[in-house]
Amino acid sequence: MLQKVATTGVDLDNVYDQTLLRIKEQKGDRSKLGMEVLMWVSHAERPLRIDELRYALSVEMGATELDPENVPPQGTVLGSCLGLAVVDKETSTVRLIHYTLQEYLSRPGVLPDVHRTLGQTCLTYLNLDEIKGLPADRALNLEGMPFLEYSSLHWGGHAKIGLSDYAKSLALELLNQYDCHISSVVLSKRVHPSWLTLDSDGTFSGLHCASYFGIDKVMAALMQMEGCDINQGDRMGFTPLMWAARQGDRGAVELLLTRDDIDPNKPDNYNATPLWWASNGHEGVVSLLLARSDVNPDKADNDGETPLWRSALNGHEGVVRLLLARDDVDPDKPDNNGTTPLLWASSNGHEGVVSLLLARSDVNPDKADNDGETPLWRSSLNGHEAVVRLLLARHDVDPDKPDTDGETPLWRASIKGHEGVVRLLLARGDVNPNKPDNRGRTPLEIASQRGHRPIVLLLQSRTTPLSGMN
Repeated sequence: MLQKVATTGVDLDNVYDQTLLRIKEQKGDRSKLGMEVLMWVSHAERPLRIDELRYALSVEMGATELDPENVPPQGTVLGSCLGLAVVDKETSTVRLIHYTLQEYLSRPGVLPDVHRTLGQTCLTYLNLDEIKGLPADRALNLEGMPFLEYSSLHWGGHAKIGLSDYAKSLALELLNQYDCHISSVVLSKRVHPSWLTLDSDGTFSGLHCASYFGIDKVMAALMQMEGCDINQGDRMGFTPLMWAARQGDRGAVELLLTRDDIDPNKPDNYNATPLWWASNGHEGVVSLLLARSDVNPDKADNDGETPLWRSALNGHEGVVRLLLARDDVDPDKPDNNGTTPLLWASSNGHEGVVSLLLARSDVNPDKADNDGETPLWRSSLNGHEAVVRLLLARHDVDPDKPDTDGETPLWRASIKGHEGVVRLLLARGDVNPNKPDNRGRTPLEIASQRGHRPIVLLLQSRTTPLSGMN
């Protein structure tokens, strides 16, 4: 019906206004239920299955136990919102009847305090006696508790947006005993995929959780409590600061850095620091950490990857600028495989980062990794023409340099079918179009085998054609 009226000039806002009014005028508990259904379906952090939604709707504020009789049947749930929500047959999740309804319900004032309500519901559920009584067992079967996963993983997302005093008190009730609460296991399994197999010491504490979600007011309260270890690592060695830095939450990082006993350079179990994690595009957090004299901006993890290496890999130009401004950062430092920041930036086609690195006199633009692959070799392999142009403009780049298998940039571009890169390389007088790899295969031969006819024609203009070729 809504798809039809959307194309006939009917005022959908008026349709939705009237439907919400009818929902609110329903008798008994159906009015409240209908509005809560719309809250959850429109503002949940992921689509909810019908059983998850039914249990979410059964939670009563202030309750310490869950009354099974409060869990509404599916028909009652869907009927209470007068057809505005349905169960998707393909995904078995509950969705709104039309995309325009999502836009309508997301407008300010339509569903006031929605995140406050959803956050309080999740926290109330997690503080129920039967949930608190569950053992924090990594192998616990969660069947029969359909709302446990969602509330454990997403209460913080709602509470961060709409944190009431009541929600704060519920959060502190949960987090004060978080290391022995089942929800800490659920969240740890999500954020640390290998957590189940680890035998290392450390627990995912309440402060770890609050820092992961970046809820400043809850963090501040936990930090003031006696015995708070601001530098405590979880099973992966992640400190609260590391979680906040990894999430890119500048406010949470700033709060943690106010502590005199904070160690901003403490690494995790793999020797990655908070700065290393923040270098994945979190420019504001990187700025805060680089302002500290006790942060090593060039510290590598166990694989030899530095913050600059990581930011160059992923093309985070702003972070690269901040790190290159430091005198104590080596812009050409390779990882354990011999791969430099420039090589990875070239491999992934990050033209802006490549330009920044090439502007440095202490960066070798032709430095090969342990397999003999240079920045030009990688950019040619992946067809990044703009990066190839930048590298070919350098007098200190050998355009014909092979890897350990004897494959040149032209050979790799030819086998991959990157016609534009082949043209750029063939325009150079110092590129040998006949140069074979270690197995004796020339660029023309390999391009022919792969059926890259435009490249074959380009190479034929510079080489002797293979016998029998058309």
